[in-house]
Amino acid sequence: MRGSIQHARLWAMLFLIAIASLFNSCKETDTARSKILKIYNWADYIDEDLLTEFPQWYKEQTGEDIRIVYQVFDMTEVMYTKITLGKEDFDLVCPTQAIIERMMKNDMLLPFSRDLRNNQNDFNNISPFIRKRLDAFSMPNLKAEEYVIPYMWGTSGILYNTKLISAEDVSSWSCLWNPKNKGKILMKDSYWDAYNIAAIYGDYNSIASGKRTIYDVANAHTAEDIALVEKKLKELKPNLAGWEADFGKEMMTKGKVWLSYAWSGDAVWAIEEAATVNVSLDYIVPREGSNIWFDGWVIPKYARNTKAASYFLAFLCQPDVALRNMDVSGYTSAVATPEMIEANIDSSLTEKVNLSYFFGPGNDSLQINPIQYPDSSIVARCAIIHDFLDKNDAVLEMWSRSKGDSLNKGMAVMIISFFFSLAVWLIYRRVRKYQSTRRRLVRKW
Repeated sequence: MRGSIQHARLWAMLFLIAIASLFNSCKETDTARSKILKIYNWADYIDEDLLTEFPQWYKEQTGEDIRIVYQVFDMTEVMYTKITLGKEDFDLVCPTQAIIERMMKNDMLLPFSRDLRNNQNDFNNISPFIRKRLDAFSMPNLKAEEYVIPYMWGTSGILYNTKLISAEDVSSWSCLWNPKNKGKILMKDSYWDAYNIAAIYGDYNSIASGKRTIYDVANAHTAEDIALVEKKLKELKPNLAGWEADFGKEMMTKGKVWLSYAWSGDAVWAIEEAATVNVSLDYIVPREGSNIWFDGWVIPKYARNTKAASYFLAFLCQPDVALRNMDVSGYTSAVATPEMIEANIDSSLTEKVNLSYFFGPGNDSLQINPIQYPDSSIVARCAIIHDFLDKNDAVLEMWSRSKGDSLNKGMAVMIISFFFSLAVWLIYRRVRKYQSTRRRLVRKW
């Protein structure tokens, strides 16, 4: 039922978007529009105080006034549909890497400008590690680095309750298929993520024997690969308490389930929140491997203020701004400057991580949160996921068959919890804003 509710919600939202676009015929004049910057971003993914500070910064740089119109999304499909319709002239959007690749392939983007007076060098603050992965999305005569500014990045793994399940038990993706965890597992309602772990776990023997790389397994969408993933997902389904889009972390903090597929930034948030109510959570990237993902800012082809958009991208690449966005979201900025190292050092940590791959030589033993900044050994067993491109329809059909529409045990609890999470979300926004202010004050002093 969760699947059918999710899909019904999606189609309803897409229908409303389409209807709204038919009536969206009133366009600002070019002069008025040049003073507006329209941004479309994931919810809770930026320090919103920055949206009120940017206009003053922009005027200092250009001598011009700017006003921000800001909208948020919580479902990738809704975001992509709005961009595809092209009826709302957003100047900046923040998709994940697979959608960025699709947008580039479909010629939906404009390049950003580096000619920004005193701010050209801000773009160089992005880690070479992230820029190298960005190169994988370049196409003939189309360099991704000219169209994308990486924003946040991370890994995908398992968030688990340390009092209910051991680290050894969750050290392999097999824990999701283990019958003893039946009804205690949440899985992301995301076919990219589900496909990836089912492919890696299902064909791990080929990876371990050296016949295939983890990158090949995650991105080779042959008929045989898709069939194997479908088999593993159908085997997984009876074990799940439910599929979730965004409320899994809240369920984990309440101790309602034992383990949940999670993105590293959500894991950071959940671990901190759970500790305040005496629930012990931790996060692990299983030994078989996983994926490294990143979200990035792009300028849609119908954008009407590319100048302000480019300045906003440079603004986001400044270390102090990047730190504020990390504080609010829990995710890891793509910015890799000495200021980022200094601000994230935690002398209370006993574990040290090798981050020379991200921050450069000499940073191979840092006391930094290993969930936000994974050790090089973890990165070595993770691959970046590409879009399914021409295999997308086949994968979606497989995904629909694998999930089905039947009600499985635990769904009623999940549905109730979804509405509960809305209330939690409102509280969370206020708490996060307070925490962000407190951290900035602590850093300042």
